Amino acid sequence: QVQLVESGGGLVQAGGSLRLSCATSGRSISDYPVGWFRQAPGKEREFVATMSVRGVNTYYETSVKGRFTISRDDAKNTVYLQMNSLKPEDTAVYYCGTGPRGFLFISVPSSVDYWGQGAQVTVSS
Repeated sequence: QVQLVESGGGLVQAGGSLRLSCATSGRSISDYPVGWFRQAPGKEREFVATMSVRGVNTYYETSVKGRFTISRDDAKNTVYLQMNSLKPEDTAVYYCGTGPRGFLFISVPSSVDYWGQGAQVTVSS
């Protein structure tokens, strides 16, 4: 059974930083694409960042490019999202996800087959 457990969310002032972690069990993340999505109140879940199989490539949503970094530690089977220069519009519940074998990366919610429980990130102005 595949499980993803997120941690690291919280409240931060604009311009601050947070790091989200996503500990995975039941699947070796080095063999699957991983990604982060977010959902603000009243909005649909949207793509934030993805890392391809074996970490060859990373892709980011335009508004977070240069501020957010996706990474992973294969030994810990954990995916991270380092978020710097946070803005109030980054406020959302952040979800990590992993995609099926054979997918190169995941950039839309429908490509995710397992989700974490979500971590609230609130950025105050």
